[in-house]
Amino acid sequence: MNSVLTALRVFEEVATTQPVGLSELSKRLDVPKSTVQRCLKTLAEAGWIRPSTANAGQWVITGRAFSLGSAMSSGDDLREVALPELNRLQAETGETIHLAVPDGNELVLIERLDSAHQLRAFLALGTRLPLHAASTGKAYLASLPDARIEDFLATELPSLTEHTVTDPVALREEIAEIRARGYAVTEQGLHDGIAAVAVALRGRGGTVRGCFSISGPASRLTPDLFPDYGAKALAARDAIERRLP
Repeated sequence: MNSVLTALRVFEEVATTQPVGLSELSKRLDVPKSTVQRCLKTLAEAGWIRPSTANAGQWVITGRAFSLGSAMSSGDDLREVALPELNRLQAETGETIHLAVPDGNELVLIERLDSAHQLRAFLALGTRLPLHAASTGKAYLASLPDARIEDFLATELPSLTEHTVTDPVALREEIAEIRARGYAVTEQGLHDGIAAVAVALRGRGGTVRGCFSISGPASRLTPDLFPDYGAKALAARDAIERRLP
């Protein structure tokens, strides 16, 4: 049982800090390198983690880890294509970058690039994001055909904070604005104290593959920064889409 628990600890640490290498895992978990190496081998053979293609000697979790089937399989490829540009965007803005993929009437977070600020936005990998409240969700919602949007607006739209927009009329107006300017914003609609700017990513066939956001404390990511961050996000989107299949 101890070996199983150790493997679970290794998996959780990879999920939290990915991409991460053997030495760092051993240090963080206070477990011998030989033990961590065995756990990594077992987890990789089971399909839960894999070597990072962008960072030699480091590990990341796979789409299977989210138990979300085909949506996560495509997200795996998207992550690798998008990471270089998202890393540049994170360095440029200094805020947390979240990358999510569609799964039904939600998005699922598959990558997070953390801000170096002590006060920062944070969502755990695998978090399910509502379309009406998250900035990434709104960016995705605005990309859908009108009929699908109406179907979604006819469902229950829970209020997650006092700032969450749940009125279908107001959401339709916001969707029109997102389509006009190309990016979505949220001011504390998903979590109190957090603001974000997001855009959708389309493959060559026009299908939305995922969405990413620039997220930070509302006290720092203020509305006057939205146009600048929106422009930066759109530039990153264009660079990523040129490389998407």
